This record gives sequence, structure tokens and C-alpha cells, in this order.
Amino acid sequence: MIRLAPIEGPDCPDVMHIDRSDISEDWVDAIPDIMALHRYGLEHHLIGHTYAIYAENACVGMLLIGEGIPWPCDPPELTGIPFYRIMGFIVDRRYRGRGIGSQALEMAIDAVFREFGPRPIPLGVQEDNHPAMRFYEAHGFLRSDARDEDDVYFLRYP
Repeated sequence: MIRLAPIEGPDCPDVMHIDRSDISEDWVDAIPDIMALHRYGLEHHLIGHTYAIYAENACVGMLLIGEGIPWPCDPPELTGIPFYRIMGFIVDRRYRGRGIGSQALEMAIDAVFREFGPRPIPLGVQEDNHPAMRFYEAHGFLRSDARDEDDVYFLRYP
């Protein structure tokens, strides 16, 4: 069983100990970068949450899902409509393969939908990160034609 804890303030020392040493920062932003995005969201009063993911009494991951600010590279079907964006999702390498990421993703999406209302969710996946692509497709994200440099965009509709 896992639990999600919204990170309320600008910092969360627990997430700094997540071991993601086997994942290139070309694929997923570093934890300090995700925390900088979290602070930006707080400062600009964007809706959504950054969650610390806990299992076995330890912080084993983090996930940021928040109000999407439109970018020129976004899928065209998002033009003019509100959406969320997943900007960072990391599970400690020692805890992968146990379903923690799947549970955390679904719990975070459900919580944000309940609190703020359902909206589409885009996310970018590094084009060489095939395990992540399979993961998101298994969770109802559809590959779009939109790209941002080496990222392929996926969309999930409520």
C-alpha cells in the first residue's frame, strides 16, 4: 500500500533521497529541477499538486501534476482549453516493478480530478524512453503527433 502526501511548502527533504541514479536526466528532470517547477506553481498560484510518494514508511518517489501553461509544441487539440501537465514523475529504482508507480499515477490523477475537476493531461516522453512510453500507454495515455525536440507527447482524456 502506498500513500501520496502533497508537498505544501517550497521544499521537501524526503524527496532528495530518492535514488534515480539509473535514469538519465535526458529522460526525467533531476529532483531539484522538479522542485523548482513545484515552487513556480506555488508562487504563481497554479492548481495541482506535487506529491511525495511513500511506501514501507519511506519516501520512494514524487509526482508533479499541475495546471498546464500552454506551450507552442503542445498538441493542437489542447488549444484554448484548460489542461493539467505531468512535469515530473520519479520512483526510486529500488522500488520499481512493484506497481507503486501505477498506483501513484492513478491516485494522483484521481485526486486532482476530484479537487479541481477533470481535464486532459499531456506529458512528454523522451523518444528513446520506451519503458515509459509503454507505461503511459498502459495507463490510457495516447501517443500524439506533437513533439518537442526529442520528446514525444502523450495525452490522456478524462
